[in-house]
Amino acid sequence: MEELTPQEIVAELDKYIVGQEDAKKAVAIALRNRFRREKLSPEMREEIYPKNIIMIGPTGVGKTEIARRLARLVKAPFLKVEITKFTEVGYVGRDVESIIRELLEVSIQMVKREKVNEVKEKAEELVEEEILNALIPYRRKRKPDVGFSYEDQIEEERFNSTRERFREKLKRGELEDKIIEIEIEERSKPMVELISVPGMDGMGINMQDFLGNLFPPKKKRQRVTIGEAREILFNAISDKLIDMDDVINEAIQRAENRGIVFIDEIDKIAVSSKGSGPDVSRTGVQRDILPIIEGSTVATKHGPIKTDHILFIAAGAFHIAKPSDLIPELQGRFPIRVELKHLEKDDLKRILKEPKNSLLKQYRALLATEDVNIEFTEDGIDKIAETSYRVNNEAEDIGARRLYTVMEKILEDISFYATKYKGQTVVIDAKYVEEKLKDILKKEDLSKYIL
Repeated sequence: MEELTPQEIVAELDKYIVGQEDAKKAVAIALRNRFRREKLSPEMREEIYPKNIIMIGPTGVGKTEIARRLARLVKAPFLKVEITKFTEVGYVGRDVESIIRELLEVSIQMVKREKVNEVKEKAEELVEEEILNALIPYRRKRKPDVGFSYEDQIEEERFNSTRERFREKLKRGELEDKIIEIEIEERSKPMVELISVPGMDGMGINMQDFLGNLFPPKKKRQRVTIGEAREILFNAISDKLIDMDDVINEAIQRAENRGIVFIDEIDKIAVSSKGSGPDVSRTGVQRDILPIIEGSTVATKHGPIKTDHILFIAAGAFHIAKPSDLIPELQGRFPIRVELKHLEKDDLKRILKEPKNSLLKQYRALLATEDVNIEFTEDGIDKIAETSYRVNNEAEDIGARRLYTVMEKILEDISFYATKYKGQTVVIDAKYVEEKLKDILKKEDLSKYIL
């Protein structure tokens, strides 16, 4: 992924997001600069900070999707937060530092999955042995100082032959429903947050952390199917095969250098100069989040994590407030601003058809599970896009999300009576769309609520 050029990054984003070229270009450059930074000397690397981005645009035009797809593309720890859920210290609500703690947890899970994949083959071999031991346990063990008789040899060969036959059956999946008894560790529920300390939100302090390994974990025997045993034993064995200290250290490095935090609804904490309503904690939240974006060290239960090189992408509609209504220090930490455009009819039509996981493909796949074939004609697609664009203009503009509402209404009867249409092909053309929506569209007030 380090070799992806900005043009290639945009090309990958084009597979999922229609239009918004300025925003794609901005995030592609920001991402490429991170890879460029990693190739510099350690001294120079520390001096180069990420160029954080503010995306300005109405809901449903692709702000969140751009950031999410970008993180998936480069396998970077990614966290989306709504800033309205946080308050300044002293008010009831979440502490902004918990954002970084959550990002680290995401990074740990990401690294752990990769490490588990590395030991997957070894873990599956050990799981197979454990299942065979449960199926065909050893009846007696020979003492080291006792000779190995002819009868013992015959019994050993018979035992190994039986074990190999069952091993073949396991590999062919013939015994998945057979019940066996396995030994598992009994996990007690953590006594989380018994101690409440201001400013320690999200630290995950619990009595188990204090007690550590003072008491060995209890084990219990449980009867499960072999299919269930595979998953239980695989999780237990793979946890033992990987070194969690290495996982945590790598996760911290990855979060610090490649982490992406998407801050949604940032316009909601901007204090408009025209507004006269209460701004309880809004300016306070800006002041609290500023050190994190500027670069600070946040304490977590896994150790300190520096935020200097985490990329922050903020987004907001800014219908009432403006980016200039944020405190100047916070504005300065988001040097790149991109405006996302309202979606026109042609954009909505492209969203229906072009993305890799387009809406039309999703609905076709869903109903195909019921053996119902859905065929969308070109004029039908055009009518869906036209209706969505019209309702967005007449009611609230919710961007591409309007397509979900319209599509659900059009396919409501087919989804409900799917068994009746089994084995049939249903054609969705302009006439069909008009028929399904005519009563709603005639009543303008009603369309605002239903569509």
